[in-house]
Amino acid sequence: MGRIVCFGELLLRLTAPGRELLLQTARLDVHVGGAEANVAIGLARLGHETAMVSRVPDNALGEAAIGHLRRYGVAADGVAAGPGRMGLYFLSPGAGLRPSDILYDRAQSSFALAGPEDFDWGVLLAGADQLHLSGITPALGRRSAEAAVAAAEAARGAGLLVSFDGNYRAQLWEQWDGDPKAILGRLVGQADILFGNHRDISLLLGQSFSGEGEERRREAAEAMFAAFPQLKLIASTARHVVDADTHRIAARVDAPEGAAQTGEVVVPGIIDRIGAGDAFAAGILHGLRSGLDLDGIVRAGLALTCLKHSLAGDASLFGRRDILAFLAGELDVRR
Repeated sequence: MGRIVCFGELLLRLTAPGRELLLQTARLDVHVGGAEANVAIGLARLGHETAMVSRVPDNALGEAAIGHLRRYGVAADGVAAGPGRMGLYFLSPGAGLRPSDILYDRAQSSFALAGPEDFDWGVLLAGADQLHLSGITPALGRRSAEAAVAAAEAARGAGLLVSFDGNYRAQLWEQWDGDPKAILGRLVGQADILFGNHRDISLLLGQSFSGEGEERRREAAEAMFAAFPQLKLIASTARHVVDADTHRIAARVDAPEGAAQTGEVVVPGIIDRIGAGDAFAAGILHGLRSGLDLDGIVRAGLALTCLKHSLAGDASLFGRRDILAFLAGELDVRR
């Protein structure tokens, strides 16, 4: 297999310590983040060859982000320095019945300033068999949207598998006059694999779906396969929030010929839910690249997303053994 190239913005996440509000005390914890980077790291930790394509400033912050990728086995030759600043986001973790809250500070970042002419996809996709990107990149602005579309079209034109995570971020889209339905539709039109649920599909197709639970998700998936016949797989999770510490999560994959759905897993004692969707994407892609059937693929995705809740930071750092242990129900100390 070739490498998996992930395209998106590298960020710094500044988090209030413990369960505090932002600047309740004059301290912030720092993690390197970014949806696509999280997928690259998650897959690298599972033994897959991954590479990141991005832009960062030529300073200590950009260097730290690149070092973070390399620390976990992600090739960073495609991360170049450019004008602008490091993108940031601030997190106030939830507690009890108070939800987590995110504040973005990404305007004029090195990545947001880059356009399609800044990426030589003939070089950047050499040796790759898959491109992964998400709807966060086009939400950053017109140039980022053009860059995302160019990346997806180049990958599809080169015969690579394209995976796309909808990752709709209303706060980002509201900052410019973009048309998310049209732009995301162009990206999905290049994709083989879509990460998104019935709400994402409703946005893309401009229609609602009847029924409940599995029935509604299948109806939405079938409508998506009809509208985008090149799609081979749609993967999604369903999350029920009990409180900030306890969620119930199920996972599902749909293919044109059938589907697989897990039962709900109770995830207690949550340390950090940020990046759980990216961990799910990494688990699904791991299952696909490992040759698993639909049931095996969805169980791998569920395992990795549930495990991510136990780990501080944006990315999953778990390996294959951890997935197997989770699926086997191992909870005692491993000696």
